[in-house]
Amino acid sequence: MREQIPVHIGERSYDVLIGPGVRSMLAEVIQGLGARRVAVVSARPAEWVPDTGVETVLLPARDGEPDKNLATVEALCAEFVRFGLTRNDAVVSCGGGTTTDVVGLAAALYHRGVPVVHLPTTLLAQVDASVGGKTAVNLPSGKNLVGAYWQPAAVLCDTDYLSTLPRREMLNGLGEIARCHFIGAGDLRGLGLAERIAASVRLKAGVVSADERDTGLRHILNYGHTLGHALELAGGFALRHGEAVAIGTIFAGLLAGALDRIGPERVAEHREVVEFYGLPTALPEGIETAELIRLMRRDKKALTGLAFVLDGPGGAELVHDVSEQVVTEVLERMPRQPLGQLIEPAGFHGTGAPLA
Repeated sequence: MREQIPVHIGERSYDVLIGPGVRSMLAEVIQGLGARRVAVVSARPAEWVPDTGVETVLLPARDGEPDKNLATVEALCAEFVRFGLTRNDAVVSCGGGTTTDVVGLAAALYHRGVPVVHLPTTLLAQVDASVGGKTAVNLPSGKNLVGAYWQPAAVLCDTDYLSTLPRREMLNGLGEIARCHFIGAGDLRGLGLAERIAASVRLKAGVVSADERDTGLRHILNYGHTLGHALELAGGFALRHGEAVAIGTIFAGLLAGALDRIGPERVAEHREVVEFYGLPTALPEGIETAELIRLMRRDKKALTGLAFVLDGPGGAELVHDVSEQVVTEVLERMPRQPLGQLIEPAGFHGTGAPLA
């Protein structure tokens, strides 16, 4: 069963197709764009990339934070030049979230913008990075600090790709799905994997359609991300993004409770949801609270002080100038565990996809 979810942004509108085998529609999408040449940037084996129907160059990529930088973007753009790519042509990404981000930014910058089509191959990329047009790379001082808004021409979320994912990579994506519980998607715990993907994409599509450039509503998509990004950086990316966001989601619930925005039952619900998906619930040992606060001050939402997306009586919203003392107290109360225990969680609840 396939599902088509539209992202309505005027002339930049596009569809997200979800289901088994949807990558086979790539040639049709490319034909619709009128492209004569395509540069496919893939972090996956060549046989994972479907036929584009036009002259194609296949450029290898590597998923992972080490290559998520401006040097990789520059190298890709140089390959586009060598291939003779024009504004009338297209770029295709095939890989996980970091590949999607890097290729999206390269497409946004090359010739001031060429069409890009995403073939996300991980759960994280399908529910998050591939949809919404946010492209970015890291600097040594912070995550996603250099980027641009560049909407894809189409997104093909082929669920067949997920059948090969190892357990930890599935959990990485479930971290983003878990936080959707608190930003308007409702309780997804009783659904199958494809239904969870569709619900997450449907939520994001609606938010992006209403606020493409993070002027208001779109901030809610960063639920759990402020601490999550800090944990990734402080730990040298030993934690995967979804794992860190899961911990950040629990923290967001505790902080909202400490600020009397939500009651104890809702606070507890944050932990219950994260635990259901088999995700980590404690801070890693060895990372100082002061270091986390220093990194959270660099968050793009922190304009004058610490800022967090927090649950409240009217739902999730961005809260500015949160007391550093309260943040410190909440962090200090959170349990800590050795990293090895955090990244090998015991629980796992059926995703509908086999695990390696």
